[in-house]
Amino acid sequence: MSKLAIDGGKPVRSSPFPRRMAYGLEEAQQVIEALNSQDLFFATGKKVYRFLSEFKELYGVKHATASTSGTSAIHVALGALNLEPGDEVITTPISDMGTVAPILLQNCIPVFADVELGTCNLDPNDVERKITERTRAIIVVHCWGQPANMERFLEISKKYNLRLIEDCAQAHLARYKGRLAGTIGDMGAFSLQQSKHMTCGDGGITITNDEELGKRADLFVDKGCDWTEDRRYRLKYSFLAPCYRMTELQGAVLIAQIKKLRWVVERRQKLGDRLTELLKDVDGVHPPERAKDVDHRYWGYPLRIDREKGLSRDRFVEALSAEGIPAGTAWPGKPLYLYDMLRNHITYGTSGYPFTAKEGRMVEYHEGLCPNAERVEEEMCTIWINEFYSESDIDDISEAVHKVALHLPRR
Repeated sequence: MSKLAIDGGKPVRSSPFPRRMAYGLEEAQQVIEALNSQDLFFATGKKVYRFLSEFKELYGVKHATASTSGTSAIHVALGALNLEPGDEVITTPISDMGTVAPILLQNCIPVFADVELGTCNLDPNDVERKITERTRAIIVVHCWGQPANMERFLEISKKYNLRLIEDCAQAHLARYKGRLAGTIGDMGAFSLQQSKHMTCGDGGITITNDEELGKRADLFVDKGCDWTEDRRYRLKYSFLAPCYRMTELQGAVLIAQIKKLRWVVERRQKLGDRLTELLKDVDGVHPPERAKDVDHRYWGYPLRIDREKGLSRDRFVEALSAEGIPAGTAWPGKPLYLYDMLRNHITYGTSGYPFTAKEGRMVEYHEGLCPNAERVEEEMCTIWINEFYSESDIDDISEAVHKVALHLPRR
């Protein structure tokens, strides 16, 4: 291979990679229908209800609640659980803040457990170590598109009588030993944000097979308001809740999107698996580990650059980018507990609530809390792929990674 592009050599790739074209005429036709109806309110429209019906059928669940974002979908799930102030919810430090903010918005305390180096998913053994008398729920994030060890999490939740929420924002139609992620725990939450496998720009879905949780989710998404009763003469508000209603425009886009979803996830899995096979023997580079009997839907492609082999992650990313590869550093940048909002308890004014609540306990976040998560965030190189890439595009990425790993100076 030739001299590195970052040092003046010829790059592996000089043409741009395919742009993801998520929307087409199908979405446009559905949106026009919604506009022509002159009714974009979900409760009196048809698009959101139709999408929810199709989503329930796809996932084989009894209840699905539409909302405005993946963050709101998590909040809806927590709201349905009816937790008390000061209750603790264990989750991962490698996720979007949208996994954690709803915990605080319900006046509960986020407790972080470490992750597995190979998958970036929550380590069930560390989760069990973090359980206290105040623990009420676990939010498992299926990181990058691969379901976590749900068999163990089911055992733990049953043993300690905890509720189990699956954050499936990055794992649409991903199966764990034959079961769809999102249907294994008590509730599943999905993001429909622009970068996700199925998208309407932003949106969320919360699913469950539990009758009571499903009813509370439907109430929680709309100010606690019960739409099953005749509201022409009076309103009924059951409990305090936000307003996260999805609009008919979002529902219209999603009716078209859901028809494409299976192709999207299967194509991404094929491409991601191909890249993993091509990179499996590169010294100092760790492709994502794929668990047996588990899908990987590759929201992105996480590549760990091993500092113990003398490689600098930042320099590796710079070199890959110079070779024309869409590479970046870690997502979300650092473990969530090291961001100021959590580390300094910047929540409701200057109160520090719910960390200062008499009902709970003061939880401190600091470096060293989750060593694997901190290492992952320091070593992770993110390569962005999408379903419109060709096998040749994947081969170019592989060639560039091999080239950089071979020629980049090591400490």
